[in-house]
Amino acid sequence: MQSQQKHKNLNKKKNLFLLFVLLFFLSGINTLVAQKQYTVVLDAGHGGKDPGNLGNGFKEKNIALKVALLVGKKLKSKKDVKVIFTRNKDVFIDLWKRGDIANNSKADLFVSIHCDSHTSNAYGAGTFVLGLRGNKKNLEIAKRENAVILLEDNFKDKYKGFDPNSAESVIGLSLLQEENLDKSLALASIIQNNFSLKLKRNDRKVKQDNFQVLRETIMPSVLVELGFLTNKKEGRYLNSKKGQTQMANAIADAIYNYVNNLKLNTVIEEVTTNEFKSEIEYKIQIASGKNKIAEKSYNFKGLKDVKRVKIGSFYKYYYGNTYSYNMVKESLKKAKSKGYKTAFIIAFKDGKKIPLKEAVKMK
Repeated sequence: MQSQQKHKNLNKKKNLFLLFVLLFFLSGINTLVAQKQYTVVLDAGHGGKDPGNLGNGFKEKNIALKVALLVGKKLKSKKDVKVIFTRNKDVFIDLWKRGDIANNSKADLFVSIHCDSHTSNAYGAGTFVLGLRGNKKNLEIAKRENAVILLEDNFKDKYKGFDPNSAESVIGLSLLQEENLDKSLALASIIQNNFSLKLKRNDRKVKQDNFQVLRETIMPSVLVELGFLTNKKEGRYLNSKKGQTQMANAIADAIYNYVNNLKLNTVIEEVTTNEFKSEIEYKIQIASGKNKIAEKSYNFKGLKDVKRVKIGSFYKYYYGNTYSYNMVKESLKKAKSKGYKTAFIIAFKDGKKIPLKEAVKMK
């Protein structure tokens, strides 16, 4: 009997100790999360001498600005988000300068806001990420948004031969500009779901194309087309306070959802420092895109033993294969020091990709 009582007391003490450790661990996570502030750059399309499209007399530059400011206002209420605007008034900003603002602020995210136009009565909201030309319709949208380049001073020098009216220029991409594709697609999907599911807007899907403003950035970036000003009903909605508030809330909520996912990944990376079990294989994904690049170190800023894997219509480029978590973290540091700022760790078990947090639990 005494032995049983001692055993019970021992279990109670053990449970209390485990509870204390858990609470300490969770408080550590909160501290880690609180220490990180995520910078979001909001870009209101057009401005100043560039009105954007003028469908039904509505001005794209004004609507884009009002929505961007509303998105920023909501995000500023979050302590872990820092908001930067490429413009907060009616001024003309070069496309290269918009990207420069985001790059110099070391932003975690870039969101450009626009309104669409069409010769038909098309309607609905769409979200774009940088990528190869998908079809003729997308190409025309990209060319139209890129045409603002021609209004910039010395645009030929700044864009080194880029012709916004040339399909060849619009199609061309470098590997570095595609390495953020996965994260950009993740954010774009959340935004698009909010538009279609929460606001019941006609879903024009997430698409890829070559918007110059996205080419200028070196972080995950999306371009939002709020709707068509050339559609009278949609134009009135987007020009109304109600419409602008609803669309802004949908974008802001999506961005913060994305940020929360980033926070989770940050916590996992920072609080897990021990080795994982040897059956877990780790790699660094440094890039993803439709370009097939030779696995040569000169194509990857000197990184050696980069492996290319085709998944669907995309190629993914992995670096630093290892069974050691500590070693893969060192490889991640090296990749980032070479300029692959958005590189991240992925885990495989028995040849199948698994969530990193699941790999953490297997240690």
